[in-house]
Amino acid sequence: MKKLLGIFLICILGFSCARSGESAVPTRVDSIVSRLEDPDTRSVIVVAHRGDWRHSVENSLQAVQNAIDMQVDVVEIDVRKTADGRLVLMHDATIDRTTNGSGKVSELTLDSIRNCYLKAADSTLTDLRVPTLDEVFEISKDRIMLNIDKGYWIFDDVYALAEKAGTTRQIIMKGDQAADQVLESFGRYLDRVFYMPIVNLNKEGAEETIADFQEKIRPVAYELLYKSDTCQTPLRVKNQLAGKSLIWYNTMWNGMSGSRYDDRAVDDPDRVYGYLIDSLNARIIQTDRPGFLIRYLVSRGQH
Repeated sequence: MKKLLGIFLICILGFSCARSGESAVPTRVDSIVSRLEDPDTRSVIVVAHRGDWRHSVENSLQAVQNAIDMQVDVVEIDVRKTADGRLVLMHDATIDRTTNGSGKVSELTLDSIRNCYLKAADSTLTDLRVPTLDEVFEISKDRIMLNIDKGYWIFDDVYALAEKAGTTRQIIMKGDQAADQVLESFGRYLDRVFYMPIVNLNKEGAEETIADFQEKIRPVAYELLYKSDTCQTPLRVKNQLAGKSLIWYNTMWNGMSGSRYDDRAVDDPDRVYGYLIDSLNARIIQTDRPGFLIRYLVSRGQH
């Protein structure tokens, strides 16, 4: 009898371990986080600016879903708070440009905003509605990282929704505040989400700002900006952060990373993306052409 009981317990434990193992299967987000936390990675993380808006509408659920489907690593979305306290995706302070409605997000209720339809980039009216942040969390869970733009000062609300949805580890926040201010206003979140400082390399004291962050917070990455190709600071910062933190550059338009921008990359991706990767050690690139960038990176064995 004791022998049978022992066999029974072994079977139960074995089943329990198997079930536990099944639930611990790594997700795509696990893979992205692993790359994000590796300062020596060769892989390049792709960020889709406002989602894949070229084939949909900026900050729409479809734009986010497109980014997920094409294996983008991070989707950048803009979040604002309505008059009745709901969080919606909207870049501008008003809904005038991107919908057939009008008014400030902060002065409109969610229902009134949801009665409007989103416009495509050419102003064509679509059948898409303004999404809530809850809906984005639902379709994104375990599938893609989320860079929440315009969410710094309403982050308590953002985090509460993310915690409820189980997506806190997928959140990337950025800001241009000094390290001490970040510690004071955002410090309680620094071990729960990813925070990346935005540093304008054309400003005096940029390298000192980075050194201060390295001493006090040591972020996994920095978003760096510079206007002209003649700026030498990116070359120095590359060495300053080597083996310590990843570097994020933007290629949406001219003057964010010098003359290295998306439309120019269409004819010569090596001169744009290749230069940022090889010469400036970019390991995160935010783009308005995520599909094109991914294909380029795959050809180099870096995605």
